[in-house]
Amino acid sequence: MSSRQTLQAFLATARKALGTPAAQRTAPLTFVVGNESADLDSLSCAVVYAYIRTNSPPHALHIPLSNLPRADLGLRTEMTAVLKSAGLSPADLLTLSDLPDLHPDDTRWMLVDHNCLTGALKKFAGRVVGCIDHHSDEGAVAQSVSPRVVEPCGSCMSLVVHETKDAWDALSGDVDDGDASAEDEKLAKIGLASILSDTINLTAKEKVRDKDPEAVAFLRAKIRDPAFDRTRYFDDISAVKEDISGLNFRDIFRKDYKEWDEAGLRLGISCSVQGFDYLVAKAGGALPLLDDLAAWTRERDLDVASLMTTSHPGGEFQRHLLVWGLTDDGKAAVERFRSVADKLELTTWGDGALDDGASRGAWRQHNLGSSRKQVAPLLREALKKT
Repeated sequence: MSSRQTLQAFLATARKALGTPAAQRTAPLTFVVGNESADLDSLSCAVVYAYIRTNSPPHALHIPLSNLPRADLGLRTEMTAVLKSAGLSPADLLTLSDLPDLHPDDTRWMLVDHNCLTGALKKFAGRVVGCIDHHSDEGAVAQSVSPRVVEPCGSCMSLVVHETKDAWDALSGDVDDGDASAEDEKLAKIGLASILSDTINLTAKEKVRDKDPEAVAFLRAKIRDPAFDRTRYFDDISAVKEDISGLNFRDIFRKDYKEWDEAGLRLGISCSVQGFDYLVAKAGGALPLLDDLAAWTRERDLDVASLMTTSHPGGEFQRHLLVWGLTDDGKAAVERFRSVADKLELTTWGDGALDDGASRGAWRQHNLGSSRKQVAPLLREALKKT
């Protein structure tokens, strides 16, 4: 029986490997990376999957990479809280800022929480060796790679757990009990946070699939602390996640942001954990909010911008959606989107306070099951057809 590498030691080993000169490497570096919104699910999946695979046969190092610059990691306050529960800090994570200038041939990429490399990592698309994702399959990852798991699920973490649970159990039984249980508990808390946050503690029935409660049960069994309470853990994470009072609007718009290029047009979608009522009040009115959003769209050079929100006023779960065409082609795309958006069950928000009648619309979205995973494909298709 041997001692198992701690999470912190594993991350330190990954950092050291990343700094090793290319001439001294005996094999390509294998990265595990989430999508560019770098939300809790993406960040957590990369850490959990990389740790399990690195510590399981054939013991090939997998480097978990956070898909954002280090300066942006501080915006992920919920991730900071989750890391703390596992005895870690944001400084332990590797980010795009830590990535050296690498030739694609010197790398291998395992994707979690997305199935198409974009942005700064797009040049490595030909080096993808696997993916686990719960978004729509974009067909960018070869069918021959393994694992290749792309299916609906409340949280990508649930798919990661399902894919690795046998290796995890084998790993747990192959070391001294004290070492195993301590690291298992840390890892399980990271995994649980992701699933509970994505599924609203398994209550979002329109999102939850069978593998979500199965994964929660598996992870909960790894936590031996008798005082651990799942609901309290979820509430604590949610409170941190939903507190954006200290952020300026640029930070709010970029905290959970994804961008796509389609047919020569650029689409950007920001997600916020507070609704339009909160955002308008924070800005001091509808026009100041729109001014801040316009500044963000100029910075990102967007043709179409969207702002999606989730909130719980009075305990009721709500979604709001704003879509804004900023160029002539972008405006045409928005009109096309309007014509196919019936499934979202949209009604005008705030008597049209954020609308301009043509290129920009803001709605309450009554189809609560449609998150960015469902809305983004509609908008992207509208861009393609323009």
